[in-house]
Amino acid sequence: MEKLARGIVRRRRLVLVLAVLLLIPALLGAAATRINYDILTYLPPELDSMLGEQALENDFNLASTGMITVEGMPLGELLDMKAQMEQVPGVEQVFWLSDIIDPALPREMLPEGIQKAMYGENATLMLVRFSEPSASKSTMDAVAELKGLLREHSFMGGMSVILQDTKALVDQEMPLYILCAVGASLLVLFLAMESTLVPVLFMIGLLFPILYNFGTNYFLGQISYITQALSTVLQLGVTMDFSIFLLHRYEEEKLRSTDKEQAMATAIVNTFSSITASSLTTIAGFLALCTMRLTLGRDIGIVMAKGVALGVVCTVTILPSLILTFDRAVEKHRHRAVIPQLKRVSQFVTRHPGPILAVFLVITIPFTLAQSKTDVYYTLFDSLPQDLTGIVGTNKLKEDFGMTTSHFILVDKDMSDEDLKTLCKDLEGVEGVTQVASVSELLPAGFSTDMLPEDVAQLAQSGGRKLILANSAYKSGTGELTAQLKEMDGLIKAADPSGVITGEGAMTKDLIEIADIDFAHVNVASIAAVFLIILLTFRSASIPVLLVVSIESAIFINMGLPYFTGTQLPFIASIVIGTVQLGATVDYAILMATRFREERQKGLSPKEAAQVACQYCSQSILSSGLTFFAATIGVAAISRMELLKSICLLISRGAIISMFVIIVILPCLLQLLDSLIRHTTLHWLGKPAKTDAQKPTIERKEFA
Repeated sequence: MEKLARGIVRRRRLVLVLAVLLLIPALLGAAATRINYDILTYLPPELDSMLGEQALENDFNLASTGMITVEGMPLGELLDMKAQMEQVPGVEQVFWLSDIIDPALPREMLPEGIQKAMYGENATLMLVRFSEPSASKSTMDAVAELKGLLREHSFMGGMSVILQDTKALVDQEMPLYILCAVGASLLVLFLAMESTLVPVLFMIGLLFPILYNFGTNYFLGQISYITQALSTVLQLGVTMDFSIFLLHRYEEEKLRSTDKEQAMATAIVNTFSSITASSLTTIAGFLALCTMRLTLGRDIGIVMAKGVALGVVCTVTILPSLILTFDRAVEKHRHRAVIPQLKRVSQFVTRHPGPILAVFLVITIPFTLAQSKTDVYYTLFDSLPQDLTGIVGTNKLKEDFGMTTSHFILVDKDMSDEDLKTLCKDLEGVEGVTQVASVSELLPAGFSTDMLPEDVAQLAQSGGRKLILANSAYKSGTGELTAQLKEMDGLIKAADPSGVITGEGAMTKDLIEIADIDFAHVNVASIAAVFLIILLTFRSASIPVLLVVSIESAIFINMGLPYFTGTQLPFIASIVIGTVQLGATVDYAILMATRFREERQKGLSPKEAAQVACQYCSQSILSSGLTFFAATIGVAAISRMELLKSICLLISRGAIISMFVIIVILPCLLQLLDSLIRHTTLHWLGKPAKTDAQKPTIERKEFA
């Protein structure tokens, strides 16, 4: 590592040139990476709802649909709008009454099934089928064009429309997220650093790993919009520590050496050693998300773990080159740091460790109990602004047709028409089901599906399956809909053991069941991974317990607060926050414990060592924690997407709580439990000095 460090220092201009050149493939890779806006596609493929979704996509071309409510529009204008919409690239079909019967017939003369399916009190319904899945670029572009073709008193709703709304909103807000994160972080760094130029160099240094991370996402095939929106902010907040550690070590080495290049080489070696454990715990925390059955966790986990690893590499290569290149300017623009060392706080903490721990324990207990009772919602559309086109259109479907959620039911093609009608009748009797229909049922007497155009007949039967559409008055993700789906599934399986039910509601139900299991798995995996890394780093049985318990108590407080404020959290936030807060802020605990051990090895008492560790680590922890807070709180303040707002608010609040726990509570634990730590840690006070009898024989002969 020493040779590599000297090489980086001597060839710093070459390092910077290579770093800039690598941005070219990174930018190309980032531009070519597909962004997925449909969270439900991350469900395990073996589920009935996903198997049904595949059949809808491959056989019926119904995996992506939109529904248009038209209120009080003249027939000629309606048919004209329908014809225009059918010409939009990416639209497979716009299905309406005119596709199966003469629309000029008076409404009261139409078969009852058609009246119920196609008409509300003062509205009619059109179904838009897209050529590709909802989250595809083709469908997104088609929806955007269809919005422009909507006439007055026509509204478009459904999953495909809402996903396109989500894309448009994320694309609009993403630059603001980055500006807020960078601006707020710079403000904190200007207060924390002793040079005005250093924060700018830090941001330039972090720009490289962030862009490299985006570029290498190309090899993953796609990433979710949640990952895209959060990765920059999280990577900025999580890896800023490394830059701060390098600079502090460089400043320390400059006091010992007049050669700046040698000082930086030494700083690189020591920083790489010190941030290895910190980065590994952070990486392990993110990789724990890969244990989720919902593969969205793997998406976030791999991208963020990769980002941290790239952050480490760039911190010991690109950042030293930048600092040395602009060293004179850094020295020229020095000022006094505003964020201080907490000397008085450290003295107070080490004088009253017992009472402080007792008060903290009393505070933590109710939050620990409350965090398991915090309300969680799974209907991700609730986290979107309610004035979006798709949300308004979906609400219109509910008002005019009692259609809040649509279920797609697939049964065997050999099921007779009589059995099919019986099943539809049974499903209509389920509470909350407003309508059940199949295309064959809508046809007038004497008509068969063979007499229909091919694209319309495909809605009745395809790929060895028959299709039934059922509309529900209940919202996805609610207990009422879950109970409804279970009852419907029982009726379907009784009629056809191979029958499946799919659609947004069924997939959301599966999402709820999987998320509850994933939450437990991710927490266990992240704690176990971080525990093991700390155990190997400190070679201690007690230190991992103290550090993990400290951070977990901060997580419990963070997750318990929404219960007392009556705030609902999106399900993904409750899963992700535990691993993010643990992986990102356990670095503070490792820093504190490492300094405490160093001071004990110098001969200081537990109280003195705790006081010194608290005082001298507080500035670094405050700088890092406040930067992490600043990078995420801005996004929480400006985002119109409740999902991203909730996640960023939890992360920013978690950074502050963890910072407080590590500065105030951990020194108390280290001080009071020093005896336990000493007896459960290998060489806690340093390796014992060898006596003459223990020295090799060759040494005794030399001294003889």
